[in-house]
Parts: sequence; C-alpha cells; structure tokens
Amino acid sequence: MAAPGAASQSRLVQYVVVRSDLVHQLSWPLGAVITQACHAATAAIHLHYGDQDTQRYLAELDSMHKVVLAAPDEAALSSLSETLTQAGVAHKLWVEQPENIPTCLALKPCPKDAVQQLLRKFKLFK
Repeated sequence: MAAPGAASQSRLVQYVVVRSDLVHQLSWPLGAVITQACHAATAAIHLHYGDQDTQRYLAELDSMHKVVLAAPDEAALSSLSETLTQAGVAHKLWVEQPENIPTCLALKPCPKDAVQQLLRKFKLFK
C-alpha cells in the first residue's frame, strides 16, 4: 500500500509529442496526425508492457492521463528522442512507413515528475 500522498507525487502520465508542422505547414489532415499519435502511444505501451509503471497505468483504465505536446518540426522531435535516449527514458519514436517520416513519439507511462524537466520546452499541442 502506498503511503498517504504518494499517489499525487507519482502520478503516472503518458506523454505524446507530435510534430505540429505536419498540420500547420505541411497540411496533413488532422485525423492522420491523431492516428500517428495513437500508433506511437500504443507502440510505447506494447514495448514496455511488462514494466511496473505501465502495468499500474493500465490498471487505472478509467483514469489514464495523457499529455499531448507539440514539437515544431522533425529536427526538434529527433533531438528530443536523442535527449530521452541519453537520459534513459523509454519511448517510441514513430516513423511513418513507407514514407520513412518521423511524426511523433510517445514515452512509456511514467511518473510526471521524472520526465517533466526534459519536456519543459514543449507546449500543449493545439
């Protein structure tokens, strides 16, 4: 059993970072971009299914918490992926095939405070 107040300190969040230029500059349909985010989120959970945080996140099915952030372009998304890799943060960079276009990435579910600093420069997707 968790200590009182522990739940708020270790709130599990799945962050998804989507390239905003796909919609705003490259004119991808919004539905296609949302699909990319769904692919990345599903893949991250699948790849880390046995992880303790992932299992706890899935156990709270009706109170899952996701945050969708915007990366301005492919370079920013790729840079973030490299930063996350160097920091040991598990994530999935989704690369749309057969076009080979990195579109978004999703972190495995994790405590918000463990990764928030790495994502601070990204704003909510609009």
